[in-house]
Amino acid sequence: MILAIETSCDDTCAAVIDGPNILSNLISSQDEAHARFGGIVPEVASRHHLELAVPVVEAALTEAGVSLDLIESVAVTAGPGLIGALLVGLSTAKAIAAPRRLPLIPVDHLQGHVAANFLAPEPLEPPFLCLVASGGHTLLAAVRDHVGHEVLGQTLDDAAGEAFDKVARLLGLGFPGGPALQRLAEGGDPEAFELPVAMARDPGLDFSFSGLKTALVYLCRDLGADAVRALKRGDWEAVALGGGVAANGPLREAVAGLCEERGVRLKLVPPALCTDNAAMIGSAARFAQALPYPDYLSYDAFPSSRPPLAAA
Repeated sequence: MILAIETSCDDTCAAVIDGPNILSNLISSQDEAHARFGGIVPEVASRHHLELAVPVVEAALTEAGVSLDLIESVAVTAGPGLIGALLVGLSTAKAIAAPRRLPLIPVDHLQGHVAANFLAPEPLEPPFLCLVASGGHTLLAAVRDHVGHEVLGQTLDDAAGEAFDKVARLLGLGFPGGPALQRLAEGGDPEAFELPVAMARDPGLDFSFSGLKTALVYLCRDLGADAVRALKRGDWEAVALGGGVAANGPLREAVAGLCEERGVRLKLVPPALCTDNAAMIGSAARFAQALPYPDYLSYDAFPSSRPPLAAA
């Protein structure tokens, strides 16, 4: 039984999982707090996490119908993300785990998106190819076991979700930008304008979204094209999507069509598990190294990628 906490960006999340089963998975969104700024303000996010962390954890335990006495370990996102936001979650997890001498399991946020595929009711077993596309990250991952992943390609500049938000802000559509842009695109004309398309540097599998702030109509198609190139480079029997942008309807449809053409199994994580959430952190924690008390008291968060268990 794992209590998991996720505060890498602007959502305060807590979940309780029992093996691959989700007993509760709560997300307190800060969208309204950041909407007037047109994007996420790190200091505002951190302050809201301070206010919400304990109530969200309590609510997750209540919904799961368990008490802290039944929790065997505490998992928390240690990075990458906004350092102030991460520190709130890490401090909360330490404060819960330490008095009870429970082990603490620091989790890499990106591995969490990958591990969302391991959750019930239809867990996907490795090996598989996973496209993670979110507000802060875009990468293709080779997942050969439950413990980690190999990055085959990643964004060279903006992440896909960041591009959505920037375009939405320029068009006055508010924040977050992805849902609003998708609604408009559904009734739009993809042939109305001749725009540049997303390019990945050949022969690599890296993405580049700079200069595409007005070309979001084509974004999903180009992500799919790179997935095909990755499929051709390995004997993959399954493809999975993760990250907030993976909840985008056109992207899901495009990748589904590509997988059907190639006879490859497609795992579509439920939209609630695509955006940042604590259940995916708990899922990754099942296969990650736990730190015993008091070793984790000096463990620090990391805003960018580093070895998962590198001590502060």
